[in-house]
Amino acid sequence: MSGHSKWHNIRIRKGRQDAVRGKMFTKIGREITVAARDGGGNPDSNIRLRMVLQKARDNSMPNDNIERAVKKGTGELDSEVFEETSYEGYGPGGVAVMVKCLTDNRNRTVADLRWSFTRCGGSLGESGCVAWIFDSKGLISIDKTKATEDQVMEAALEAGADDIQEEEATWDVLTAPEDFGRVRDAIRAAKLETLSAELTMIPKNTVKVEGKEAEQNLKLLETLEDMDDVQQVYVNFDIDAEFMERASA
Repeated sequence: MSGHSKWHNIRIRKGRQDAVRGKMFTKIGREITVAARDGGGNPDSNIRLRMVLQKARDNSMPNDNIERAVKKGTGELDSEVFEETSYEGYGPGGVAVMVKCLTDNRNRTVADLRWSFTRCGGSLGESGCVAWIFDSKGLISIDKTKATEDQVMEAALEAGADDIQEEEATWDVLTAPEDFGRVRDAIRAAKLETLSAELTMIPKNTVKVEGKEAEQNLKLLETLEDMDDVQQVYVNFDIDAEFMERASA
């Protein structure tokens, strides 16, 4: 599993997600607004909007928030004009970092990102410096205590999943982006409980970091994810799960 997803799932299991729920709703709301702006407010004809709405429901986002975000996108309510941007850089130890943003002020976002990278021992890089390391994939993580490998394989592979990987605490199902929705729905139809289901970027190779560098990379990841303008962060670090567990305490 990619490092950021492993860290995300540990935080969910430890109940820390509640502390950032309001910030998460803000980020999802921006995604909904942009999807509705670009493709219209009807999820039946707007695939991107349909996927973001499913993400909102998965995270128990209130219906009022969802409806307001859609109306902002369709122009029924006033809204800031958000721009989709991507930035790349390096964490301590040469870790590759990709940051996906939705911002109404690109200059502010760049300044905040540069400060965050520098503060945590990393550096903001040029466009394209690390993008080649990542592939777009669907990733569905299932708690190993709630499902057997055979159950996961039967549901996922028949629906078109590319691979199933065993991690310490999860079964991780990988899909092509276009197959993600179908595989996720098949897994849920089989009544298998998912810890997370997302379109993500999976690194082709990883960088092992330990000690202070591991601490700095986790701090960088957490700092970036706490920024309002940041939607997703992808990294290629390899940090021991036990270290992550201790760091999340």
